[in-house]
Amino acid sequence: MSVPELDAAEITQLLSEHPEWSLAREGKAITRTFQFKDFSQAWGFMSRVALLAESQDHHPEWFNVYAKVEITLTTHDAGETGGLSQRDAKLARAIDEIVA
Repeated sequence: MSVPELDAAEITQLLSEHPEWSLAREGKAITRTFQFKDFSQAWGFMSRVALLAESQDHHPEWFNVYAKVEITLTTHDAGETGGLSQRDAKLARAIDEIVA
């Protein structure tokens, strides 16, 4: 079952509300890089995000090297070929609240 994709206006609103995130994958995803003091802080952040993601049943793609964490959000079953959905907006908002 396909999840509705965000339209252009909704994507613009998402990015205006979360300016640290940027479009990726030809507008089908958003990404953000987080820099922490050390690996322990990065790992703690990833643990908190993992719990949020699990509770929302929506899991990020991420990459971690030492104190840097890169997160990409996309909904693989949005539209015909994947894209941004309200699931991504909700998880981005929750992630931003962790680092606020």
